[in-house]
Amino acid sequence: MEGGCGCGRLRYRVEGAPLIVHACHCTWCQRETGTVHALNALYEADHVVHTAGEPEIVYTPSASGRGQLIARCPACKVAIWSNYAQAGPAVRFVRVGTLDTPGRCPPDIHIYTSTKLPWVVLPPGAKAVAEFYDVAAVWPAGSRDRVRAMRQRLREQAAAPDPADPGS
Repeated sequence: MEGGCGCGRLRYRVEGAPLIVHACHCTWCQRETGTVHALNALYEADHVVHTAGEPEIVYTPSASGRGQLIARCPACKVAIWSNYAQAGPAVRFVRVGTLDTPGRCPPDIHIYTSTKLPWVVLPPGAKAVAEFYDVAAVWPAGSRDRVRAMRQRLREQAAAPDPADPGS
C-alpha cells in the first residue's frame, strides 16, 4: 500500500500487512489528532519506505511521560507515522488515514476505551479493551514471529563491529 501527506510532498509505501491495527481512544490521542481516536497500523520500521520527500521528526509529549517522535510533512505538517518510546525506533505506528486505501486497515482492536467518548459506538463484535492488552494474547502468531525476527536482526546489528569505528 502507498500513502502520503495532504500536499503530496511526502509519499511512502508500506510493505506487507501491518503487525496489528490499533484504534486508540486515549485522551492524548484524541487531543493530538483532534478527533475521537487515533488509527495506527504498526509496521517494522524497515517496512515503511519513503518514496518522495523526507519527514520532519517532531518530539511530542505523551501520557507515558516518555514522549513520541512524530514524522510530519515539513510543508503541510500532516503526521505520517510515530515512534513511541515503548516500541522504540524499530516499530512505526503509521497513521491509517494517510494511506491511499485506508479501508484496507480496519482496527484489529480498540484500546483505552475507558476514555472513549460516550457517543462513539463500536461495531458489534469489535475487540475492545478498557486500557491496553497482553500482546501475546492479542497479536496474531505471524506478527509475534515477525517481531521476534526483527529483534534478532537488531541484536545482530548491534553486536557487529562498525568498520568505520576503530573503537568497536
